[in-house]
Amino acid sequence: MQSLSTLAPQGLWTWFNTICSIPHPSKHELALRDHIQQWADEQGLATQLDQVGNLIIRKPATPGLEHLKGVILQAHLDMVPQKNSETEHDFVTDPIRPRIDGDWVLATGTTLGADNGIGMASALAVLADERIEHGPLEVLLTIDEEAGMTGAFGLEAGLLKGDILINTDSEEEGEVYMGCAGGIDVELTLPTPRSPIKAGFETFTLALTGLKGGHSGVDIHLGRGNANKLLSRFLFGHAEALGLQLISLSGGTLRNAITREAFATVAIDPARRDQLAELMAHYQSLLNQELGGVEYPIEFALQPAEGAADAINPEAQRQLLALIHAAPNGVIRMSDAFPGVVETSVNMGVVETVEEQVKVLCLIRSTVDSGRSMVENMLAALAQLAGAQYQASGAYPGWNPDPSSPVMQVVRETYQGLFGKLPNIQVIHAGLECGLFKEPYPQLDMVSIGPTIQFPHSPDEKVNIPSVEKYWQLLLAVLKAVPSK
Repeated sequence: MQSLSTLAPQGLWTWFNTICSIPHPSKHELALRDHIQQWADEQGLATQLDQVGNLIIRKPATPGLEHLKGVILQAHLDMVPQKNSETEHDFVTDPIRPRIDGDWVLATGTTLGADNGIGMASALAVLADERIEHGPLEVLLTIDEEAGMTGAFGLEAGLLKGDILINTDSEEEGEVYMGCAGGIDVELTLPTPRSPIKAGFETFTLALTGLKGGHSGVDIHLGRGNANKLLSRFLFGHAEALGLQLISLSGGTLRNAITREAFATVAIDPARRDQLAELMAHYQSLLNQELGGVEYPIEFALQPAEGAADAINPEAQRQLLALIHAAPNGVIRMSDAFPGVVETSVNMGVVETVEEQVKVLCLIRSTVDSGRSMVENMLAALAQLAGAQYQASGAYPGWNPDPSSPVMQVVRETYQGLFGKLPNIQVIHAGLECGLFKEPYPQLDMVSIGPTIQFPHSPDEKVNIPSVEKYWQLLLAVLKAVPSK
């Protein structure tokens, strides 16, 4: 298998290979952070850990460039852990195994961690290479971005000395981001008291699998199916007529990933098993007709399951299926200010049965506070109608665009000089940490750039090799073109 170290730029890809070799899912990124800190200490670079565990590394300016404004290269340490159900992989203990496929690098059956591993690798490669010219440099590596932005929330004022922050978490080469959406988590908890399963009923699991999933921000406009919503659609339409007793419902593991697989364990009269199988086969065919342009072939299978003593009682079952089926999901509104960009969306990322209750976790994103509030209230209203508990948490601000940003102008002109065309200046419908950095560092001039990464937050995640080289060229040229203090 071709090694990543054969790719250009070699320093960046060598670092990315190292990052892949050290498990670093959200909440478990400290081994990687400590490895990087040890390396930096060995290089004689100044390092600092802040109160929440973010790592800051400082490198003096190239001799003669001390007059340039200080630059902070920023990336997050953690990656999204997503795998296909048939893939055996423990993200806490097993390394990611990247492979080259044509112009792409990807993993097999798991997320790759190019989000934000490539950006992190680029920052570390700059630190490692004495030939790269730059002014005063800091590298900020934050923790837990994907699962709550803990590092960005906890960043203290006064630690960073730079004037310009370059966020490396964008995922489309040729686009330069000057703003992003804010977001909030909403959890709906519905009580689901139990009642005995009828005598003679058989137990099965309805498994809806094969969807692509993806990032609930940058992929939400693609029209992909959400397994939680698709499964609830079937159950809402047929459970009562079939006399199904719902034992449990589950789907998804992360609020910021579009759900790829969902499962319902049910009890049914054996006399109606064939009817259920026929309806499922028809529904599978229907879904593949509806979503065939954006999805792989979707599979909807009936699998034997262990018997159970009880199931959700009929009234709670009706409320639950109605709640999930009625809840909004996907794009709510497109932006007028930025054509082609999603303004407001919601993703039903997780459905989980926990004893006598079912939890539904959604992530709302919006570049407009009123849009976010509108969807919050929609979910609160549904919870009220269904008798569910509503809880909103983890709100983070968007990053408001600054059209007069000096670093934006530098990036724009540098890109045009390198590649003979202007980049697309854009706002991203995803949660970058930049909005949170503005609170302790209101004067920071910020921009976000990156290579082309497709299908982040899903096992299909891959990064385009030629785009990484162009991103690297742009990054080095911008570091040299930074204005004087």
